[in-house]
Amino acid sequence: MNELINGLLKLQSIEFDGQVVPDKEKCVAELRAKIPAPILGHYDRLVARGKKGTAIVRNEVCTACHMHVPRGVVLTLIRGDDVQLCENCGRYLCLPDEAALPKVAEPVKKTRTPRGRNALLHPV
Repeated sequence: MNELINGLLKLQSIEFDGQVVPDKEKCVAELRAKIPAPILGHYDRLVARGKKGTAIVRNEVCTACHMHVPRGVVLTLIRGDDVQLCENCGRYLCLPDEAALPKVAEPVKKTRTPRGRNALLHPV
């Protein structure tokens, strides 16, 4: 399923972002040939309305409509089992590349300081 979504993302980047590609028509035709007809039809309906066909999910939020995406949908995207649509805007959802995600530092574990009567028994 990741290949399918990656194909949709490449197609969208060529059509919307004006990505410079040699033999643009040939590349678009090859990408369209790899995508199943029902998915391509839904994508084309969105494009005909002037909307992008795919959206990235960040922090369980669709970046196109800024609505919450259910955790089950996000888990399905992580597993790569199925193609998922946003329930609100109807775009195909995908997760950002691992390389594009910022590295999150490990949280610092805080030690509790005794308070009240225990503070007198256990001085720091």
